[in-house]
This record gives sequence, structure tokens and C-alpha cells, in this order.
Amino acid sequence: MGDLYFENHTGNFLVSHRKALSHHMPFSHFHSTYEIYYLMSGQRNIFIQDRTLAINEGDVVIIAPNILHRTINAVQPQHERLIINMHEQYFSPDGSHKEALRPLLERDYLIVSDSVRNQLSIEPMARAILQEMKEQASGFELFAQTLAVQLLIICCRHFKHNAMELLASPSPMHERISEIVRYINEHYTEDLSLQLLADRFYISPYYLSRYFKKATGFTYVEYVNSVRIKEAKKLLEHSSMKVHLIARKVGFGSVTHFGRVFKEVTGNAPLYYRRNY
Repeated sequence: MGDLYFENHTGNFLVSHRKALSHHMPFSHFHSTYEIYYLMSGQRNIFIQDRTLAINEGDVVIIAPNILHRTINAVQPQHERLIINMHEQYFSPDGSHKEALRPLLERDYLIVSDSVRNQLSIEPMARAILQEMKEQASGFELFAQTLAVQLLIICCRHFKHNAMELLASPSPMHERISEIVRYINEHYTEDLSLQLLADRFYISPYYLSRYFKKATGFTYVEYVNSVRIKEAKKLLEHSSMKVHLIARKVGFGSVTHFGRVFKEVTGNAPLYYRRNY
């Protein structure tokens, strides 16, 4: 089955399947949907929030809404993967998913590793979703959504609390960058120039810039901006705070710069985003 991309009219349900030599994520690195990332073959490194993890064939990674993440090219770039983005509104009409999916809803991300793949029947379920999206018979979108919810329930049933602790960072360099990322996540409202961070962590700006990109998939500036815009989105959605105050609160020196970066990251101007949210 070749590459496939489907997005419904609301943008709340998306299915993307690729067999590829490299990776290009066609959508934002944080979004209001849950993301199911199923690695059907190959190996990848995935950066989630503050850690870079090595993902192997058969692993399923489920990422909660608005958690920064990016997939990074591994040593062997050939891979096949299925990505499903799905809003929680599709999980159940009556809220019954809250108990069934508790391990997922309580975490920023959840990983079910390949070791239990055979008993999970994830592969046939993934293929069934792809078949539905390809044939597009009547009710295909709803059918695929119900399959995706079943996949989530299966993953939650077999999720082991200690499983995520077993997934080590690929190298000491990744651990070091994770430490820096955690600092950025906690101090995004402050001045975070490359030089300042390099001095704080006793490394050269060149080393920080080069290895930050290698470990996370983001350039240093791109990551800092993404964290700030993620927080700005929350304030635009859940407060009536003026845009220039939001810009200052999340760490931007000027409202003009904030507006430009916000549009680069989200595709919309801040006020347009607030009106249409």
C-alpha cells in the first residue's frame, strides 16, 4: 500500500501513511489532537517534550494534545509508519472512554513496545484503518475512527507503567540536551539567548546549536519559539488577556516579533486564532 494522506473538513481527524527514506512531518509539532504514531518497520528517534527516545519496529507512541514532538532521522532512514491524529471528541459520545483510556489521559505520552505486538493485533488493525481510508466506502471515516479507538484501548490495556522507564536516551549527548530542554521548558518567559544557555551549561554555543538540532530535530531558536507559542495559544484560548501582554508574558521582546513567529508556527495571526478558536 503506497503513501496516503487524509484530513477531514474540521482538521480533527487525520490519517497519514508513508513508506519513506526520510521524514517530513506535514503538520504542526503540537496540535489539539491525540497522535498515534505506529512504526510499522525500521527504526526512528522521536523527541517528545524533553526526551529523545529510540523507537523500534512495532512500537506505538501515543502523544497527548499540545505536547511538542518531532521525529528525527535514525541511522537507517528507510521506514514505514502510520500516523493518526484524532480529537478526544471522537473517543466516545458519553465520556465512557475516560476510564478505558485512563493510562493515556493521565500522561503526556504513552509507549507500547514491540514485545507485546503479537498478542495485540495492532498490525491487522492498522492495515484495516488504511484499507478503509483507501477504499472510502460509505461511513469509512467513522469506521476508521472506531478502529483507532479500539487500538487506543488495546494499547492502554497492555501499557506497563515501568515500560517508559526502560526506554533510555540514545546517548549521553541526548541526556545532556534533555537537561537543557527541561530548563527551556521551565524558563521560557526569560531571556534565553543561545550564548546565555551555553554559558549556563558550560558548553560552546557551536556545540549547543549543532547537537540541539541533532538530538531534538528543532533548531535552538525554533524550539524556544515553539514553547513560547504553545503557551501563548493557551492564553489566547482561555483568557481575555491583550495580545501585547501575552507576547511579553511568554518571553517575546516585541508584539511585532511575536505576531510574526505566531503566524509562522500556527499559520494564523494571534487575533485571528482567538476569534476562530
